[in-house]
Amino acid sequence: MRDSRRAAIVAAILKKDLIQFSRDRIYMALSLFGLVMFIVVYWLLPDTVDESVTIGVSHHDLGQFEAMLADAEEGLEAVVFKSEETMRAVIAGDAEAWRTDAGRIVIRDTAAGEARPENAEKLSVFVGIGFPENFLRDTAAGTVSTVHVYVNDDTPAEIRTAMVSFIREIAFMLAGAELPVTEPDAEQIILGTDRMGAQISMRERMQPMLVFFVLMMETFALASLIAVEITHRTVTAITVTPARLSDVLIAKSIFGIGLAMAQAVVLLAAIGAFAAGNPLIILTAVLIGAAMFTGIGMAVGSSGRDFIGTLFYTMACILPLAIPAFSALFPGMSPAWVRFVPSHGIMQALIDATAYGAGWADVAAPLGTATLWLVVLFALGLGVLTKKVRTL
Repeated sequence: MRDSRRAAIVAAILKKDLIQFSRDRIYMALSLFGLVMFIVVYWLLPDTVDESVTIGVSHHDLGQFEAMLADAEEGLEAVVFKSEETMRAVIAGDAEAWRTDAGRIVIRDTAAGEARPENAEKLSVFVGIGFPENFLRDTAAGTVSTVHVYVNDDTPAEIRTAMVSFIREIAFMLAGAELPVTEPDAEQIILGTDRMGAQISMRERMQPMLVFFVLMMETFALASLIAVEITHRTVTAITVTPARLSDVLIAKSIFGIGLAMAQAVVLLAAIGAFAAGNPLIILTAVLIGAAMFTGIGMAVGSSGRDFIGTLFYTMACILPLAIPAFSALFPGMSPAWVRFVPSHGIMQALIDATAYGAGWADVAAPLGTATLWLVVLFALGLGVLTKKVRTL
């Protein structure tokens, strides 16, 4: 009987919180608009990955090198242009190169407003090699000739250096001479997970980021709700009724976790994340994230005295947690210390489950770490809110 009475009190407080949240037009509008915007942005992002490097080549007669171009190794694609001027225009962005279904290269003059060719694929050429007309004869005779390497302004320096080395190797090969150095045997060792051939698209990389944005929005809403109740002393008015402080804490916990969880589930369902990975793993990661951000929301809401103060404290606590979500956009580039950010385990489990089909054994470590952080941050939020209410 006593347990049912306590449950009814918690339910009443929870109902009051939902009504108060629904009347807050700012956060209601931001939550709905943000949810719709995140879904739309996700489906507008590219869903394909190009793991090959396309280079343009302009030559007149390179003999056996033409066969090499046709049999280029995986990851390297060569596009042969009829003239060096055309290739230069494509790399500079003044023209476009398209390949038809029959394999024919069509050049589209963008300045002249020419129509796009039908049934053709646009080629992204950002590096070009222009061989002079007598390159083969001059190289065989030992005469120095000039080969032009064309790059655009955002081509990485390592690609430019690689192209220059590539030309030197071609020159030695065509001259029938061996390289001036003995190449050592090399064994490639991949440190970490080898993603070659299993790259994910920008759309898939954005999934953890979108989940983080939803959790962040609901953290703002919960912090604002708690800050208003503390400022107006609503929470003290509740505790003088049969409701206890523990009832208030339970209701706030359910409200924060439920609100964040509900919107995250709607988002993940709308972007098809549950069909891409194990739904239980995804739901577990989101539940841990919702509880973690709820703890932060309770701590921040207890510290802020007004809207600006609450906003400042929330941004100061939430922004560092966004680092692992941004790291998912550029895998392999994040520093080692990112693993110690509380949200890293959640983001890692989400990307592994949705993009790579990971199982429980694969995500056990990141979810375990995230759970430890959850306990710390949730306990901190409950402790700060409890202390704040008792001092009113």
